[in-house]
Amino acid sequence: MTYPDLLPLLGDTANEIRGRLVPNQLLSAITWFRVGGPAQLLFQPADELDLATFLKALPEEVPVTVVGLGSNLLVRDGGIEGVVIRLPMKGFGQVEHLGGHRLKAGASVPDKKLAEVAAQNSIGGFAFYTGIPGALGGALRMNAGAHGTETKQRVVNVNAVSRSGEIVTLSNEDMGYAYRHSSAPKDLIFTSAVLEGYHEDEGVIRREMDEVTAHREAAQPIREKTGGSTFKNPEGTSAWKVVDAAGCRGLQIGGAKMSELHCNFMLNTADATAYDLETLGETVRARAAKATGIRLEWEIKRLGRFAEDREVLPFLGEVGE
Repeated sequence: MTYPDLLPLLGDTANEIRGRLVPNQLLSAITWFRVGGPAQLLFQPADELDLATFLKALPEEVPVTVVGLGSNLLVRDGGIEGVVIRLPMKGFGQVEHLGGHRLKAGASVPDKKLAEVAAQNSIGGFAFYTGIPGALGGALRMNAGAHGTETKQRVVNVNAVSRSGEIVTLSNEDMGYAYRHSSAPKDLIFTSAVLEGYHEDEGVIRREMDEVTAHREAAQPIREKTGGSTFKNPEGTSAWKVVDAAGCRGLQIGGAKMSELHCNFMLNTADATAYDLETLGETVRARAAKATGIRLEWEIKRLGRFAEDREVLPFLGEVGE
């Protein structure tokens, strides 16, 4: 589908914007699943000030959606109405050593790069990021974690821009962290963060990073078109165990399939649509609820409109959410 052009709504400010504005940009090109319809307007700001200027000029009624590297994102086939903001590496992809055990990193810094810079400066506590296939902005929003460490343990403060274009700073406490969750206002767009670790020998850090990499390569389908972990781990167990108990390892719908290597990973095996992938996920949720009584929650973010006559109901309508 094609959405109406939003650029005229910016008025004269459109000429002041230094970043990239692209109407009706297909989002399948920037998601790891390689599916999804268009963004009504895709905006890639030049820097934090450019982002603030844009948001001040954008009418309040226009919805804004932020996407990162697209690693844990499923964009529906009907696309996303309003503005989609993606922070580019050029303006938001740098890591600065502030001295001691502190780093300042832009929201577009890949988690793996953050781990590497920390290692170079003998700063421990960041090796777990080696195995997380996303960027810092997403890690800040969802309190990403692995191997016993979470983002909340590293955050000192976070810079963000509000929907009204105000630049703000949040403390660790302000972020309201819980398991795979932050209660920071949803309209805030994180732009950078100051993070702190502790002294550790670089050799020790690199051994830990190698272990994380080896585990990930052995246990996860990292060379496939996937979105990482599909469901959050329920309390007291692992999501993959629930999926397996429901008989869904290897389950396939259209071009979408639950991985046989790690059955909490969904794969686009060839030409899957977002409809295929979400239908598969909700089928797994319905079967898991029936087989085990456990109601799995999505970890992958699903955004946008369904294509016409292609709506996917939660639990396929078998169980209410």
